[in-house]
Amino acid sequence: MDKASAKLTVFFEESFWVGVFERISDEKLSVCKVTFGAEPKDYDVYDFIQKNYYKLKFSPAVDVTVKKVASNPKRLQRNAKNQVQSIGIGTKSQQALQLQREEMKTERKKISKERKEAEQKRMFELKQQKRKERHRGR
Repeated sequence: MDKASAKLTVFFEESFWVGVFERISDEKLSVCKVTFGAEPKDYDVYDFIQKNYYKLKFSPAVDVTVKKVASNPKRLQRNAKNQVQSIGIGTKSQQALQLQREEMKTERKKISKERKEAEQKRMFELKQQKRKERHRGR
């Protein structure tokens, strides 16, 4: 029985977003590279595949051994999640903004913790002062 599979990998290369189509049929691999330019959204990629897949110029076929892929959907979902977390989503500027947000978040937490501790210390001192005044009989 003939099996065919296709895979698209989109990644950032130098200053452009690039998509690599891999097509395996009859244990032969052929590849095509497409430059998207700006970061493509999911619907842009889907639309591109719908309109241009049959116009793509694939490389000559190369023999390849096809491994049996686990069809467990949870495992596939975990693998996709791990790939996205390791690489990250977005352009370099978006990643830099995310890093800045995280740094500001830790800074805010640190400041609020210091403020809270200072307030607790002030309340403790006030309580101690009231105890001393009561002890003196005032």
